[in-house]
Amino acid sequence: MKPLDAADRRQNAPVAVAPLRATAATGRRRGTGFALMLASSVSNQAGAALGSMAFPVIGPVGVLAVRQLVTALVLAPVVRPRLRALRKDRWLPILGLALVFSMMNLSLYAAIDRIGLGLAVTLEFLGPLGVAIAFSRRPFDVACALLAGVGVIVLINPGPATDILGIALGLVAAAGWGSYILLNRTLGQRLPGLQGTAAASIVTAGMWVPIAILWFLAHVPSIGALGLAAACGLLSSVVPAVSDLQALRRVPARIFGIFTSLSPVWAVLAGWVMLHQALQPNEWLGVALIVLSNIFVSVRGLATSRPRTRTV
Repeated sequence: MKPLDAADRRQNAPVAVAPLRATAATGRRRGTGFALMLASSVSNQAGAALGSMAFPVIGPVGVLAVRQLVTALVLAPVVRPRLRALRKDRWLPILGLALVFSMMNLSLYAAIDRIGLGLAVTLEFLGPLGVAIAFSRRPFDVACALLAGVGVIVLINPGPATDILGIALGLVAAAGWGSYILLNRTLGQRLPGLQGTAAASIVTAGMWVPIAILWFLAHVPSIGALGLAAACGLLSSVVPAVSDLQALRRVPARIFGIFTSLSPVWAVLAGWVMLHQALQPNEWLGVALIVLSNIFVSVRGLATSRPRTRTV
């Protein structure tokens, strides 16, 4: 038999299916990542809405106290962080994270109690936008910051009836979220997985135990209010922590940021469906401007982070 030449060998070679399988696997991973991001966003805002239902009985302080205790009770036995093995350079961001997380959520819940879920979360979302712009010198990002500033003015519609304290609390929550991002980034570089989050949840719970005792002695809780606050802890802390970590293993960080930019929209929908909090036209416009500014910054970052193909 005549030996096959190179052309015959190529013609009779088996069809390569590995690239197709790899593409399909990547597609499935991305699809799972998007599902996890959606679950995280919806869960977070639904949990906040449930927690706000308990405000009339135990207030924002009571809801946050229960949330922190539930988060620690769930994450600590699952993750089992090695607290005794932590060095000083790891303890400092953990303590900072515990303080910032408490301040961020307490001010957010107090803002929700005054101005509603959608507006409070939208103002809080200025925090990550501020962090993204602070680390960028691009004129485009500065323009996005100005767009977000216009959105804030349209959103709050300054006037005699404006709840200044509620707006201020939302901005305090934004500063807290920005600080949380920076501390969490530092901690993530020093501890793997959920180790840092679990350790910070234990420290935060320890801080809130005496506060919870004193608070509930003065504000006797009901079973229903405690149940709503516990659900808030599960949906707003545990589910997002696990979902976000798994999602970031499947989708690029920039795409994750773009998807996260829609969080105020989910908050508005949760407030409308679960709390019957409808927005005025100017509030919708303000939310849209702030969300768009976040998306523009994320998309711009995604485009500039792609490797350029060198032409010869």
